[in-house]
Amino acid sequence: MSDLDLARNDPEALLWRELDEVHAGMLGIEGSGQHLQPMAHRSDRERRRLWFFTKRDTDLVKALQPGTKAHFAIISRAQDFHACMSGTLREEMDREAMDRLWNAHVAAWFKGGKEDPDLVMLAMDLEHARIWASTKNVLAYAWELVKANTNAEVTPNVGVRNEVTFRS
Repeated sequence: MSDLDLARNDPEALLWRELDEVHAGMLGIEGSGQHLQPMAHRSDRERRRLWFFTKRDTDLVKALQPGTKAHFAIISRAQDFHACMSGTLREEMDREAMDRLWNAHVAAWFKGGKEDPDLVMLAMDLEHARIWASTKNVLAYAWELVKANTNAEVTPNVGVRNEVTFRS
């Protein structure tokens, strides 16, 4: 069950916790005309950044321009947390980050290892996020439905929507 108190009081902390639990989401570039695509991310909480390892010939890399804005969306495994983040996406071959974030999952895609000429690191500097956290408690959900169906002025209260601004 998603932490509704944390969603209300510290949505950024909940977002980072969920990003650490989810292994992939959907990444897309604003205005590119492309569909969002599944991408594994690596979190860099200190820099408020997400990292992606991809290949040079991907549509994402080809669509990059200076100042490219992107969206990354995740859903928790329990489907009680949803988030959509926005920020600037760019190519950045940061060797320190590469060494820290490299793992067997990444290595499987790049047979030339960290020196693979097709390897591209994308950095997404987060600017804004919206989160939705909901209860998975069946009784709480049922009670909210009963209240809403017996009172025309009540709508079900089964979760929290909040926002995070990373940069001003």
